[in-house]
Amino acid sequence: MNKKTIWITGGSTGIGKALALKFADKGWNVAISARREHLLKEISDKNENISAFPLDVTNQNNCKEVFNQIQNKFENIDICFFSTGTWNPKKEKDIDVEQIENVFKVNFFGTLNSIKAVENYFKNKKSGTITIVSSIAGYRGLPNSTGYGPSKSALNNLAESLYFDFGKSNVRVCLVSPGFIKTPMTDKNDFKMPFLKTPEYAAEKIYEGLINKNSFEIHFPKSLTLILKILSFLPNKIYFGLIGKLTKYQKKN
Repeated sequence: MNKKTIWITGGSTGIGKALALKFADKGWNVAISARREHLLKEISDKNENISAFPLDVTNQNNCKEVFNQIQNKFENIDICFFSTGTWNPKKEKDIDVEQIENVFKVNFFGTLNSIKAVENYFKNKKSGTITIVSSIAGYRGLPNSTGYGPSKSALNNLAESLYFDFGKSNVRVCLVSPGFIKTPMTDKNDFKMPFLKTPEYAAEKIYEGLINKNSFEIHFPKSLTLILKILSFLPNKIYFGLIGKLTKYQKKN
């Protein structure tokens, strides 16, 4: 029986790394990509089921080249998990146009470049799963999130659009919306993160959602995400008031 294969971007740290180890432990071929080649090598050297494919997702041609390399090595790819992201909370408090452009370049266009690289493969194959990692920050606007939240909101909309487009070819599009997960990226936060979970917890939830369920969105922990989903349906005035109190945001008269 041929082993199944998953390609994970953002695979050098955090959720991507934990998910790579989870799938490798389950006997899958795992292709991991990220910019930091030495971190990828550390992971792949310790696990025979994991192979490193360095990648800069902001380079569309590089995305195509790397996917071709993965195809040549494994032939059949079953799941793509696109989780590259960046976040700099210190630069989110004001409108820093250059910073916001960079966030979109990595978070949104980096994901889009990755999807474009696999588009024809999956549409011709007429099976498989494309997974887009967003965030609870994409549900509605939050204070001090001029770039990150909007980039994730754009990914949510993109995933919904692609759900229809790829669905015609029997390809599953899945959206992952994690809450606060302890990673190098969230370590930058200077506020208390409710229901903070480990990358291993996230990997467990994602694996379960991808392999044993067929829902469009995988979101966790439910104790946080369900609250935020309810809040997202509230009228603006009530939403702004509640979020303002929760985040201690004060509107100036």
